[in-house]
Amino acid sequence: MRVRLPVPPTSVPYVPYFDSASSAPLHPVARQALLAALDEGWADPSRLYREGRRARLLLNASREAAAEAVGCRPDELVFTPSGTRAVYDGIAGALAGRRRAGRRLVVSAVEHSSVLHTAAAHEAGGGTVTEVPVDRTGRVAPDAYAAALRDAPDGVALACLQSANHEVGTLQPVAEAAEECAAAGVPLLVDAAQSLGWGPVEGNWSLLTASAHKWGGPAGVGLLAVRKGVRFRTVPPTDERESGRSPGFENLPAIVAAAASLRAVRAEAAAEAERLRGLVDRVRARVPELVPDVEVVGDPERRLPHLVTFSCLYVDGEALLHELDRAEFSVSSGSSCTSSTLTPSHVLRAMEVLSEGNVRVSLPRGTAEAEVERFLEVLPGVVAQVRERLGAPKPAEAAVAPDPVPEPEVALVVDSLGKRCPIPVIELAKVIGQVPVGGVVVVLSDDEAARLDIPAWCEMRGQTYEGERTADRGVAYRVRRRA
Repeated sequence: MRVRLPVPPTSVPYVPYFDSASSAPLHPVARQALLAALDEGWADPSRLYREGRRARLLLNASREAAAEAVGCRPDELVFTPSGTRAVYDGIAGALAGRRRAGRRLVVSAVEHSSVLHTAAAHEAGGGTVTEVPVDRTGRVAPDAYAAALRDAPDGVALACLQSANHEVGTLQPVAEAAEECAAAGVPLLVDAAQSLGWGPVEGNWSLLTASAHKWGGPAGVGLLAVRKGVRFRTVPPTDERESGRSPGFENLPAIVAAAASLRAVRAEAAAEAERLRGLVDRVRARVPELVPDVEVVGDPERRLPHLVTFSCLYVDGEALLHELDRAEFSVSSGSSCTSSTLTPSHVLRAMEVLSEGNVRVSLPRGTAEAEVERFLEVLPGVVAQVRERLGAPKPAEAAVAPDPVPEPEVALVVDSLGKRCPIPVIELAKVIGQVPVGGVVVVLSDDEAARLDIPAWCEMRGQTYEGERTADRGVAYRVRRRA
């Protein structure tokens, strides 16, 4: 019996939601396929009776569709309960399979937290981890990746590199990294969660993971592809499901919906990528024009078509997100101000860019041009409102030098201990004009975000950052007035 996946519709209805990088709205094809599979795919696909055979045919058809989109053989791909589970199982299986080759894991500094959590667990279990740094756009340099493989003091078992960053959208040089890994005899695992809906991952990668809810499929379905020839040993406990690599009863209706929606979004990808890239280009260009003291982060060219991230000086990220939500815009943030740990996003920290007031806009397919225009109309007022509430200096005030005080060699100390972002930077901005040109302001802060935000403020405001030292409590950051 031949089973066909649902045929995609010609268009996707617009959803006024700007956080598709976290989870994309359910694609109409996913909904259609899910409802159909609930009626047809509820039985155990491992059974030989009629209902089981029908379920098996649906599972096989879904695997073939997903494998075609990934660019691998159907028998190289298994479905997992989530993208995070695919990452955990993929890394653990590759490390276990190559234990004799070594116990070192190489990752980039901006990988998804699921990769970094797995790396931390590997290190806690006696393994070693090398983090490859990135530039200010969030991109790994291929030669730096090659050096991490070449200069490792012990054997490298596995390397990981995301295809595109989930916070800033920067595309990584996966094909070049895969060549370096092949030359070193090291398999490369690619986390393709953010990019797979836009196209296949180029290069000779060895393992690949993805998550259906990132492209408009249902949550609870991940993909793990392991190419033939890669040494891989599933970490127990295991069972007979999914080639022994993903235990437990398959969520067949969700799998069918995931595969059908992946095929549908790929059919729309070229046209929609071009349209959304134009909208994102508009945001990238106009936000710095409309809002003073903004840094747009991420690679301006080598990036996902639908995602843009920017950071605003003197802004509490959580307050900004709440105000945008009240204006009916759902966005997300990598700012430390929205985190219970009060530490900056590891991605922004690795890039060494401004973290306060960080906003990520990721447009879902079908986003209307009018909604982007309305966002650009609303944003300046929202940022100004939050800044005023926090007592931030106005742009004109920050640029004017008030009357100088005492001797230039005497440093002015600003005690911001116990205060969270963006207050330490606001207090620095308010007093910098109180020292003469050449004078110094020392900011005392115990907020981890200050390590990023004070140097970023200096660069944006034309002042000189002279470094930090450990104080009795917290850290002392030294800034010399240059302008």
